[in-house]
Amino acid sequence: MTTGTRETQVNSSPAVAANAEGEEIEVLESIDILPVASEDQWKSMFDKYDPENSGFISTERFRDLLMAHGSELDPHKLEVLLALADGSADGKICYQDFVNLMSNKRSNSFRRAILQGSRQLKGCSLRDEAGLGLPQRLVRHVAYETLPREVDRKWYFDSYTYCPPPWLILAITIAEVAVFMHYGFQLERLVLQVSSPSFLKSPLPYHPQLRAQTWRYLSYIFMHTGIEHLSLNMAMQLLVGVPLEMVHGALRIGLVYLCGVLAGSLAVSVTDMTAPVVGSSGGVYALVSAHLANVVMNWSGMKCQFKLFRMAMALVCMSVEFGRAVWLRFYPPAFPPCPNPSFVAHLGGVAVGLTLGVVVLQNYEQRLQEQSLFWIFFFVYSLFVLCAVFWNIFAYSLLDVRLPPPP
Repeated sequence: MTTGTRETQVNSSPAVAANAEGEEIEVLESIDILPVASEDQWKSMFDKYDPENSGFISTERFRDLLMAHGSELDPHKLEVLLALADGSADGKICYQDFVNLMSNKRSNSFRRAILQGSRQLKGCSLRDEAGLGLPQRLVRHVAYETLPREVDRKWYFDSYTYCPPPWLILAITIAEVAVFMHYGFQLERLVLQVSSPSFLKSPLPYHPQLRAQTWRYLSYIFMHTGIEHLSLNMAMQLLVGVPLEMVHGALRIGLVYLCGVLAGSLAVSVTDMTAPVVGSSGGVYALVSAHLANVVMNWSGMKCQFKLFRMAMALVCMSVEFGRAVWLRFYPPAFPPCPNPSFVAHLGGVAVGLTLGVVVLQNYEQRLQEQSLFWIFFFVYSLFVLCAVFWNIFAYSLLDVRLPPPP
């Protein structure tokens, strides 16, 4: 595997990192950045200092390696590697941790070595760096919005290249707006589209009578009850989802979003068996609740401005949207006996966000498959999905549920 080559011009830019307690940071001037070597090249260098092929070298040999080949490293990585050498409790450095760093993948053992290191990395705060262009300032802003540790913020700032851009959340949002406008013109209404007799005739919403059409368990996110519903979901989705995707990538954020969407529709099919489902609230609430929980759990490390006020505003928006959904669910339906859409999908999204989502957001630049807590929550989620599938197959007939007629 070959790590990506990233050429950056630096004019005496400071190298930055910090330990977990956020200890005071001093200034260190860096050298020019050169392309990072491939894994094979690093292995050959490492093997010269590990003639026994044990996979470990002493910290003294490791320092010699860094001093001999440090000019080939990004200076920020060189500083972190030196901290890794000083933080090694057993006096040895594992080859795999070394390669993980070179490939922008840091293991738990690597993180612990950095946080336990006795050496303070020297550099000015990322917030204090001047002369940044608009794209760099945006990346710095996103780093402070989502990451609790200075070492992670600086790592992200150095490595993010806008390639690929945060396309997933933007694509979902554009699709939702396009579908809403299509049905807005077709139904000749933008507010409370759900009151139209043709609203549920679309192939997208989840309907209990049509639950055998499995795509509806996911496609319901593209339909909304009205512009008020779409606006609140879209605002939270963009303000929270796009920064999270920039930091954690489309794959991880897509996993949390998709799990929230599926959990929302399945939760409705189990607990509110006669109600349809529309709206992207399951996925949105999964992302927002995971982000808010991550902020609370790392409160002292989060350096975003006005975090208490902004967190309060996020909770207000979530509460308003949830309250609107509850009110609509129990409001007399325009076309009985079919009830209005359910609000339980919101709760399914929150459950995913507070479990699976938190694990994903807390393990920035670490492999999820190495996290036991991830597998525990993923197993619980998979068990819930399996039980919900069997419930949908057998429970409706066994309980003799009186379902509304198909649209």
